[in-house]
Amino acid sequence: MSLDVTIRPVVAGDESEWRRLWTAYLTFYGASVTEEVYRSTFSRITGDDDALPRGLVADAGEGRLVGLTHYMFHPHCWRIEPVCYLQDLYADEAVRGTGIGRALIEAVYAKADAAGAPTVYWMTQEFNETARRLYDRIADVTPFIKYQRRA
Repeated sequence: MSLDVTIRPVVAGDESEWRRLWTAYLTFYGASVTEEVYRSTFSRITGDDDALPRGLVADAGEGRLVGLTHYMFHPHCWRIEPVCYLQDLYADEAVRGTGIGRALIEAVYAKADAAGAPTVYWMTQEFNETARRLYDRIADVTPFIKYQRRA
C-alpha cells in the first residue's frame, strides 16, 4: 500500500497538526514536554537559522499531516564536513506501512547531501521493532551504545 504525500518543510500554519503528531511520537516513547518546549521547538524548526533543528512533514493534502521528522546539522571532530542527526521520526499509526517513514528519511538524506553532510545518523529504542525493520533496509546499524548522565 502507498499513500500520495508531499514531503516539505514545516511552516507556521502546521502548528496544530505538527503538535498532534509530535505529541503522539512523545507518547509512544513514554515522554512528555512542557508547553514552553513545544513552543520553542516549533519556533526553531520553522525559523531560518540553519544552526538550529529543522523539520519536515508528510503532507497528505488539505492540511492533513501524516508524518514528521526533525533533524539538525552539527560539526564533527573527525570530519571537516558537518554531519546530520535525525532526532525524531514519526508516521501516524493509520499510515504505517505505506512508505511515509522511508520517504521522510530519504528527504533528510537529500537535505544532508545538499548540505555536504556525508553522514546521517539516528537512534531508536531496542523495542521499536517495526521501525527497526525499515531502518535495517535503508541504513547500517552501528555497534555504539548510548550513555547518558545520571539525573
